[in-house]
Amino acid sequence: MSSFDFIHSAQRTIKMECDAVAQLHNRINETFEQACNILLKCRGRVVVSGMGKSGHIAKKIAATLASTGTPALFVHPGEASHGDLGMVTRDDVFIAISNSGSSPELMTLLPMIKRMGIPLIAMTGKPTSPLGEAADIYLDIQVETEACPLDLAPTSSTTVSLVMGDALAVALLEARGFTAEDFAFSHPGGALGRKLLLRVSDIMHRGDAVPCVANGTSLLEALSEMSKKSFGMTTIIDAAGTLVGVFTDGDLRRCLDNNIDVKTSTIDEVMSLNPLTVAPTALAAEAFNIMEKYKITALVVADNQKPIGILHMHDMLQAGLV
Repeated sequence: MSSFDFIHSAQRTIKMECDAVAQLHNRINETFEQACNILLKCRGRVVVSGMGKSGHIAKKIAATLASTGTPALFVHPGEASHGDLGMVTRDDVFIAISNSGSSPELMTLLPMIKRMGIPLIAMTGKPTSPLGEAADIYLDIQVETEACPLDLAPTSSTTVSLVMGDALAVALLEARGFTAEDFAFSHPGGALGRKLLLRVSDIMHRGDAVPCVANGTSLLEALSEMSKKSFGMTTIIDAAGTLVGVFTDGDLRRCLDNNIDVKTSTIDEVMSLNPLTVAPTALAAEAFNIMEKYKITALVVADNQKPIGILHMHDMLQAGLV
């Protein structure tokens, strides 16, 4: 067994990075506000670039911006000087990330960025570096020391860069009034997208699949309809097609407990009045909440008090909402 104190090492690293982020907090000022205003006014996309570890952070920042309402992409500075700079237009804003502020690959791009008249936002730890001096806006991401005990491997500096990027993305999100539904449109394949985009009408059963009997129908006929449609319930409508009640497996158990004669009774005598319903335009997640709250497995979908569909808990499972 190793005698090395791994826990102490981890705690020291975390504390150093927390301290670096705390120092960043105190450097958020009007320069940050100017950067946000430039990004808000951008008519094109936010191009984020960085080399090495800064490049990995730049990719994450671009992805976060893009998913929170600010169109963005990552451009590798090495590839940019060999053709990928063609992705950049005069309507874009360029964010360059370099702790040293002198990455050769980024320096190669500066003349072209300036020639195109693209606003340049630099995230660097050295304001007097070539990148810092060339930038229209300088965002200070300097750290006193890296968490790496050799003060070599980018650790605290990359953490601070990432936090600065998150701060930009969230500030822009709030300024745009970006909503959870907007977020879902950027994530249609994820669980959040399903919860925020899927409507009851997308997954409900409709037409002949909906169990339905008229009031006055015998209880035996209603049971037959329930058996055919396999939802464990049936809707009951009046002559105008308006929903007046439902009858479920639970209602049947109560009938048997109360010794009600299923052969002679009508559905009107045993149905449950004022049934729970949901609109077809409601979010499927809202319907699931109703079913979970009232501990039911099927829910009537109604439009203008007329049953037009049935939603079953199995539909929620298949849609990935549960």
